[in-house]
Amino acid sequence: MLAQLISFEDCQTLLGHVSSIFMKQNSLIEIYPPINICGDIHGQFSDLLRIFDKNGFPHRTNYLFLGDYVDRGKHCLETVILLFSYKIIFPNHFFLLRGNHECRLINKQYGFYDEVQRRFKKPILWESFQNTFDTMPLCALIGQKILCMHGGISPKMKNISDLRAIARPLQTPELNSLEVDILWSDPSSFVEGWHPNVRGVSYTFGPDVLQKTLNDLKIDLIVRAHQVVQDGYEFFAKRRLVTLFSAPFYCGHFDNAAAVMHINKALVCSFVVLSCFRKSPFQNDERTIGKEELPSHEICVSSILIEMQFG
Repeated sequence: MLAQLISFEDCQTLLGHVSSIFMKQNSLIEIYPPINICGDIHGQFSDLLRIFDKNGFPHRTNYLFLGDYVDRGKHCLETVILLFSYKIIFPNHFFLLRGNHECRLINKQYGFYDEVQRRFKKPILWESFQNTFDTMPLCALIGQKILCMHGGISPKMKNISDLRAIARPLQTPELNSLEVDILWSDPSSFVEGWHPNVRGVSYTFGPDVLQKTLNDLKIDLIVRAHQVVQDGYEFFAKRRLVTLFSAPFYCGHFDNAAAVMHINKALVCSFVVLSCFRKSPFQNDERTIGKEELPSHEICVSSILIEMQFG
């Protein structure tokens, strides 16, 4: 049990240390490839370890995570503490962006608050996590051509300097703000322009405004997370945007694969797909919902090379 392996005091120290590292780096992190990019993890700790096992652990491989480390899954504390520890050890090679679930109003409702209370029984620790989440950067720019964030673009996103200028710590992003759109917006092939998002927050955007934003920012590709996609990755608007999701068999309800995106030094993109196959329902698995035991699964990995080059 995590609370037996790391003390409340050590956890507080870790959060203070990683917060100072986040604040020393820009709100827009500028990264040079090669790098592996991961989407939502949502407390699926064993799947995070499988990602590292198949793609290389951080002492050998550079990583960028696009947010949503907590909520939904059963091992959010292990997940976020491991990721924060790697950030401390490899501050210039291991990068973490903020997702919409790294916000107070969301992770108080969807599992993280309850997990912290159950396992540490100290309300102040959950608040310390929120203070750390407030310091996390929102975007990353890879090789000057590939822009990454958790949610998506914004009508307020006019140039790259807008992203560098985002102030942190950012406690509660205001509605109708650039920051909210970065965390919450979604692409849709069924709309043109900007439409109210069915989530009740931010926008749904069409291929037309995506292309305009790419032109305005002088970039070639958007990489984002925020939505479950069946194959772990999904292209949009003639491969000018890709959605990544890195939690296979999400919540035990989706038979989705997970994906990790690799960008090499030449800005050629490829994907490692972790496919989900159910095993016998009599085998144990760490994920449960309530008291119901979920069938476990094994991960089968295949590399898929996408013939894309940017820059």
